[in-house]
Amino acid sequence: MSIEVKNLTKTFGSQKALNNVSFAIKKGEIVGFLGPNGAGKSTTMKILTTFLNATEGSALVNGFDVTTNQKDIQQSIGYLPEHNPLYLDMYVKEYLAFNAKIYGTPKSQIEEVIKLTGLTPEAHKKIGQLSKGYRQRVGLAAALQHQPDVLILDEPTTGLDPNQLIEVRKLIKEVGSQKTVLLSTHIMQEVEAICDRVIIINKGEIVADENLNDLRKGQQQIIRVEFDFRVEEAFLKKIDKVAKVENIYDFVYEVTFATEIDMRPAVFDFAHDNGLKILQLNQQNKSLESLFRELTA
Repeated sequence: MSIEVKNLTKTFGSQKALNNVSFAIKKGEIVGFLGPNGAGKSTTMKILTTFLNATEGSALVNGFDVTTNQKDIQQSIGYLPEHNPLYLDMYVKEYLAFNAKIYGTPKSQIEEVIKLTGLTPEAHKKIGQLSKGYRQRVGLAAALQHQPDVLILDEPTTGLDPNQLIEVRKLIKEVGSQKTVLLSTHIMQEVEAICDRVIIINKGEIVADENLNDLRKGQQQIIRVEFDFRVEEAFLKKIDKVAKVENIYDFVYEVTFATEIDMRPAVFDFAHDNGLKILQLNQQNKSLESLFRELTA
């Protein structure tokens, strides 16, 4: 395993940020690490990257213990924190040369990582002159240039425009094919676009750890229906096998059924029998966003 976490607990005074957290990540996996603000994502990442010590439990990264082999871990991981710490007065190549000296890596790798991260057109500029997207690329380049086996990325696409988002996601996907990636984000589409697996943490505890495709499955389906006037949720709950009804906006409702059987005919029949006019109706895939709400509400 590239990352092994066992019964990890972290307290700050009387506050328990992590409570017996356990998970393992194999080499080659790209894992989305999700949770609401304050759930414990950044705390977990800071422990794995040796910036924080755990109160209890253990963690191994590339076989190294986070409490006794900190230098070995720092050499074998690439870490991009949420607030990308860059020296804005340095030129791109100068900054990467500075990092190469710290890690003791050959300067020949600077050109390789500049090309890999698409920094070639901006490599002659000062970091302070770069857009947010290119600054994130510099952070990724610095995280990659010593050829780590594990990448830990905390909110790597925060503040990027749609074009930059696509480019950085593609880059993470490409480099992640040969490495282990733990990716924290609040953007559900990002996880669906990049990750193979998702770990969801809430209030310091793991509430889901599954393959992304498996997590979407289950004995439920969601049908979104729009009527021509307001309908009480309790009335719609009379439809057979309804598990939940939610008014999304105006006269649009999401009806969750506790079955995989197609319930659209049942909704049509119910509307007809009760004099309801349907303006639109479609079957929804169970989205990661709806699952996230269910698990962290």
